Amino acid sequence: MRFGNRAFAALSTIILLAAGIPALAQGNMSDKIAALRPPTGAKVAIIVFEDLQCPDCARAAPLVEEVAKAEKVSVVRHDFPLPMHNYSRKAAIIARYFDTKSKKIGDAWRDYVFANQQAITPENLDSKASAFAKEHGTAMPFLLDPGGKFEALIQKDFALGQKIGIQHTPTIFVVSDKTKGVPFVEVVDRTKLSEMIEDMKNGK
Repeated sequence: MRFGNRAFAALSTIILLAAGIPALAQGNMSDKIAALRPPTGAKVAIIVFEDLQCPDCARAAPLVEEVAKAEKVSVVRHDFPLPMHNYSRKAAIIARYFDTKSKKIGDAWRDYVFANQQAITPENLDSKASAFAKEHGTAMPFLLDPGGKFEALIQKDFALGQKIGIQHTPTIFVVSDKTKGVPFVEVVDRTKLSEMIEDMKNGK
């Protein structure tokens, strides 16, 4: 979901403070350099901060997946559920549960939510998750997150996003393991995602 920079900054500050979460308008560059790194052993990766109820995230996800496969790079997904959305956090918790079954199932759930955003509500989310689980050969537990483990992982992602100054979803970065210069670049024009990955691979 995108707003004008000033409008979003003002709105997100109000929403985050209302939710009891401090809002940071700008991320520190050293924080970004430390946080935006590819997985161990990878030279380049795509990092996405996303909200499962965000229409723009739903539009971006297939492109990111397509480019990642074509360029043979991994995608690191971070949860950044906006307080204005009424089922995104619960959907992210469900995704984290499915991740424990397999990362493939977890990502398939995320894609399912993106593809069915308009049909999902807080009231039918659990039933849709149960049907999805059955189709993928598993089942939903009686208690989804009794110890708050999944909630803590989501909050950790959200806090990281705030720390580096995330102001909208999706926020997409191409990151590298290089130690000189700035090892990441934010993707503003998604049509140039492949080009940006190639540039990062070539050390540009």
